[in-house]
Amino acid sequence: MLDIIIDFFIIGTKIGLILLPLILAVAYTTYAERKIIGYMQMRVGPNRVGPKGWLQPIADVIKLLMKEVVIPSGANKGLFLLAPILFIAPSFAAWAVIPFDAELVLANSDVGLLYILAMTSIAVYGVIIAGWASNSKYALLGSLRSASQIISYEIAMGFALVGVLMASGSMNLGEIVKGQEGGFWHWYWIPLLPLLVIYWISGVAETNRAPFDLPEGESEIVAGFHVEYAGISFALFFLAEYANMILISVLTALFFFGGWLNPFQGIPFIEGITNWVPGIAWLLLKAGFFLFLMIWLRATFPRYRYDQIMRLGWKVFIPVTVVWLMILTFMIKAGVGPWFTGRGVF
Repeated sequence: MLDIIIDFFIIGTKIGLILLPLILAVAYTTYAERKIIGYMQMRVGPNRVGPKGWLQPIADVIKLLMKEVVIPSGANKGLFLLAPILFIAPSFAAWAVIPFDAELVLANSDVGLLYILAMTSIAVYGVIIAGWASNSKYALLGSLRSASQIISYEIAMGFALVGVLMASGSMNLGEIVKGQEGGFWHWYWIPLLPLLVIYWISGVAETNRAPFDLPEGESEIVAGFHVEYAGISFALFFLAEYANMILISVLTALFFFGGWLNPFQGIPFIEGITNWVPGIAWLLLKAGFFLFLMIWLRATFPRYRYDQIMRLGWKVFIPVTVVWLMILTFMIKAGVGPWFTGRGVF
């Protein structure tokens, strides 16, 4: 009995060590986005709460916690309150199989890739339930738009990850990273470049980020599927978006850019002087770069039309992924190096 209690305590501690920094990262990603876009548009951004605005995310959290949670008349109360939880929970649960270093992972699962796909797929139910339970036509329209967008781009993301599976021969995220050892020219971004581009853009679309934020097209449908939400229930939708941004950035680094691996591996002298850097630092640095790209994208491009988004997903991304998977099959069969020498599914 004591052993079981100790095991639960250890697992709970590990979960806390992942979730607490993640929640802080989500809060300060909102601050970083406002500051970065502010500088890009020759504005200052948040600068009133705390030194240089550092306490702005804390003020936002306090404000949202103090606001009243209004439930519309005619809404399905149970589902209305369940939807935000169903939307944000998979964003946090997916981190269970994320390896931060060679031995730094909560659950070293051999089906980690499948688990990630499952977790990222569940969020669409939160969106649909939020729109339907709100008893509002605007929320329902927004949820249908969002669901169709998420499902459309999920197919392209799935095909892109099939390429990663073929290249590594494993669904274990740690093994996928280890398959890229040897330097940045061994990383999968080179042979899987089209799949990398499709995966990352589909990730931006899945998180409903600009320029793919059609579900939140204010000029057309007020504010999307969460238009009837306020206070902490709205905050959960808001935080889930940023949690998904961080998750997609980390997964892109793991699948295509060697995860925690030193980019200077195999380069004389430089490898020696950078070996002291911990693997988790390299992973966070790579993920931070992709997070910055998402913020940059929002500041740069206007919103797509709905038909343009659907066309890009179904008529461009899916055919390109299918064709590249065929090309990848021949590359693995031929043992094109250094990526597929002695590796792959054949």
